[in-house]
Amino acid sequence: MIGFDAILSAFIAALHYESIAIIFGGVLLGYIVGVIPGLNRAVAIAIAIPLTFYMSAYAAIAFLIGLSKGTAAGSAVSAILLNTPGEPSSAATCLDGYPMAKNGKPRKALKVGLLASVIGDLLATLLLIAVVIPFASVALKFGPYELTAILVFALVFVAGMAGGSFLKGLAAGGMGIILGTVGLDPETGAARLTFGYAELMEGVPILPLVIGTLALAEMFAQLDEHRRNKGASVIKLGKSSEDSLSYREFKSTLPTIFKSTGVGAFVGALPGLGPTVGAFMAYGLAKRTAKDPDSFGKGNPNGIAAAESADNAVIPASYIPLFGLGIPGSVSAALLVGAFMIHGIQVGPLMLREHPEMLFTLFSGMIVASVLMLVVGWYGLRIFAKVTNVPPHIVIAIVIFLCLAGIQVQGYGTFGLATVFVFSIFGYFLKKFDYSFVTFLVAFIVTPMLEMNLRQSVILSGGDIGILLQRPIALAFVVFTALMVLHLAWTAYRRWLGDRLKARQS
Repeated sequence: MIGFDAILSAFIAALHYESIAIIFGGVLLGYIVGVIPGLNRAVAIAIAIPLTFYMSAYAAIAFLIGLSKGTAAGSAVSAILLNTPGEPSSAATCLDGYPMAKNGKPRKALKVGLLASVIGDLLATLLLIAVVIPFASVALKFGPYELTAILVFALVFVAGMAGGSFLKGLAAGGMGIILGTVGLDPETGAARLTFGYAELMEGVPILPLVIGTLALAEMFAQLDEHRRNKGASVIKLGKSSEDSLSYREFKSTLPTIFKSTGVGAFVGALPGLGPTVGAFMAYGLAKRTAKDPDSFGKGNPNGIAAAESADNAVIPASYIPLFGLGIPGSVSAALLVGAFMIHGIQVGPLMLREHPEMLFTLFSGMIVASVLMLVVGWYGLRIFAKVTNVPPHIVIAIVIFLCLAGIQVQGYGTFGLATVFVFSIFGYFLKKFDYSFVTFLVAFIVTPMLEMNLRQSVILSGGDIGILLQRPIALAFVVFTALMVLHLAWTAYRRWLGDRLKARQS
């Protein structure tokens, strides 16, 4: 076991000016990438890996981790100012961030998002340092049964956030499940719903779907609004006291930040769920436990705090199975495995024994990256926020261009552009007729993983549901799911009963 002196030397190495400069460069580049709609952390890491060939192993990994963290924080800027998430996980930030900006409080929304991002990231990093080794013994017990139960729970949990009509929420989830089954059958290899397009063999690409459904659909809606009301005001940074974040307002979001960080860390520690599920789960929990749930979606700062703290907490937490077992918990973690291999380091339990100094130096560097996120975001806030001074018709044109350019950079080609436009029309009608985009997106993301693990569970158990009695983790999540369904059913019944009473009284 590594001693205290070695840990102290690891922290000192991370605080060396060269190390800080490398991490700062990663965070800054990540922040810039995150602000640009259509680009995400996975693309940034994939492009940056060749740049690390001539770096030391620590410098390369620290740079990539800083890049990943900065991207997650930076994507909130475009989500809040333009309702265009830099990556899918920031879609939850749009729900309250953009309305708050439209209500004349863009600076406050950005600061809430930044502080929530930094706190969530820092706390999850500390959690990673504390539990990465003990977690290995627990995660070794995870199999198809456990993952199936976890994914079902996540799907039911998020489906409970569907506002408005229950049938519309159910329909939106059903559409997400249908699209999630597109591609090759995981068991037989047969093509499903591909209609002869080879590009759909691996399923509907998520980024064109999200960019089209949310970003371009919003641009079309704004074009329609701008056409009807050309005198509408542009979102600008407020100079009044109402657009500044007071300590009391920030303090009121802390319970939500801590609670959502826990949700994000939990989701990140479970391989396969990802930051999008974590952000939406935390948002749903914050909404359901709030005293004023109706204010969510209309500019509630707790909605921003929940989404951003959970989104940024998922990243460090996803390294728990990576460093503990060698299993990447996210796409960015999977790319880091390749970077480790380039430098001849095997990720997993053996890393603590063979490269303990580097492991703890990385942990120290991650803490430094969390602090630098605050510095870059706070002092770069005014620069990035200047986009709100551009007239609406110019902003819309630039956003559309950046969205399409981001799709092209990722290599989707003509098919990707066509997919974006198809889903932009689809998203426009989702918005117009008040269908839940949240339920649709989460159902789409979870479906492929759920199907694969469910099939494996059925094959391994021979169809015997009693196997759950021998799998306590899976059984626990099955019970949680059942309780969640009962809670949602009871809530829906009370709402229906209340509507009937109001109708009679009127």
